[in-house]
Amino acid sequence: GLFNPGKPICIDAMVVHHITDKMVQDKPPFMGSDECTKLQELISDKNNVLVAHNAQFDMQMLSMEGIFSSRFICTLKLARHLDKNGVIPKYNLQYLRYFLGLDIDARAHDALGDILVLEGLFKRLNAKFQQNDKLKDSVAEMIRISNNPVLIPRMPFGKHKGTLFNKVPPDYLQWLSGTELDEDMAYTVKTYLGLISDS
Repeated sequence: GLFNPGKPICIDAMVVHHITDKMVQDKPPFMGSDECTKLQELISDKNNVLVAHNAQFDMQMLSMEGIFSSRFICTLKLARHLDKNGVIPKYNLQYLRYFLGLDIDARAHDALGDILVLEGLFKRLNAKFQQNDKLKDSVAEMIRISNNPVLIPRMPFGKHKGTLFNKVPPDYLQWLSGTELDEDMAYTVKTYLGLISDS
């Protein structure tokens, strides 16, 4: 169902989800709804793990609704973590769907369609972790990776876009380090500047 976010929906969000202010003007807020209560119960259950692509964003949105958990798996971070040699050019959900050849009958940017793609991607990533005989608990390892910064193999933007980070000039990395970066990007830049060691 739809909920009123309590503020105007930006056009960029409308382009992705095709939900307009008019469509939610008579809808209730999410907080206090039955769906909110059910979600809170699901996430607070220690037997459950939330799986999302770019889970940090989802967890931030949920925290604004008073829902918190560190038991989540981020398929974006897992894909970056496994792609040590930077073979994958992009990591957005639909790109990974086609790059990895996931055979899924789903429409992009449709809620159910995105869930089906996410499920297919998670199954593929989970299988990779299960193949690692050294891991006692693959789910715990995926949660650990998801809760920490990971290295980005290739420069995702700018004049060095597509270049492996170990080939990006240090002066450019130095300049980047003074800009506003997300967690993974900041970690990657600092690692390749030698400010932190990748363990």
